[in-house]
Amino acid sequence: MLEKTLTLKLLKEKYGVCRLSAEESIPKWGKNSPFYSITKTVDELSIVCYEDCIPRDIKCEKDWRVLKVQGTLDFSLIGIISSISTILAHEKISIFAISTFDTDYILVKDKDIDNAANALSNEGYEIIN
Repeated sequence: MLEKTLTLKLLKEKYGVCRLSAEESIPKWGKNSPFYSITKTVDELSIVCYEDCIPRDIKCEKDWRVLKVQGTLDFSLIGIISSISTILAHEKISIFAISTFDTDYILVKDKDIDNAANALSNEGYEIIN
C-alpha cells in the first residue's frame, strides 16, 4: 500500500464556472454559496459557485465537483497541483484549479469524479466525503 500524501475532501455540491465580461460588476448571485471564487482580469470576470445559483442567461460550464486539499498548505510546498493534475491527466481527466491563501481546490467534471477519486487513491491520496 502506498503512503498517503494528502487528504482531499470531496464536496457534495455541483458547481459552475461562469464567464462574464470584464466590465461587469460582481453579481449578487455569484456570492450565494458557501464556496465561491471570483477572478477579474482585463479580459473577463470568472465566477465559480453553486450551479443552482447561476441564472440561465450566463455563459457557464456546469457539473463540476470540488476536491479540497485538506489542511493549511505552506507556501514553501512545491508541486501539489502539479502532482494531482499529472495523475488526472494520465487518466484523460480535465481539471479547473483554484488556489487560495490556505489551500488548493481541484474541480473535476461530475462524470469523471469517480475515476478521478480512484486514480488519486491509487497514488496514495486519501479521498473523504
